[in-house]
Amino acid sequence: MAANPRPAARKAAARPQSRRPVEEPEVTAAEAQEIEAENYVTATLCGDDVQIIPPSAWRISWQRLLNAGNLDAFAQKVFHPDDYELYLEMDPTIVEFLEFTQDAAEQSGESLGKSRGPAPSSRRTRRR
Repeated sequence: MAANPRPAARKAAARPQSRRPVEEPEVTAAEAQEIEAENYVTATLCGDDVQIIPPSAWRISWQRLLNAGNLDAFAQKVFHPDDYELYLEMDPTIVEFLEFTQDAAEQSGESLGKSRGPAPSSRRTRRR
């Protein structure tokens, strides 16, 4: 009868393995700002450049705020915290805000237009 290799595998798996502590690299303030800036796109609102989260990263709930016309709540979600205060001071019109969101989409290479929806089936349906 051949020896069963399973008990040896269990013993190897049961042995505690020593783990080396992972050292986190230190990040300078300038590097932290650069990392943070990568998550935003720049667009123009009322003649000033502001940073927002790219449209592809907007949550569905944020889109609902925008579609419902709750622009302040939407802006609070997508604007960089420093630029949200500037947005409040600017108090843009609806047209200015819509132009701004379109500009942000263009800057990030995305479209805010409506989806065309699913394509119709290429199969013919049988009529009864």
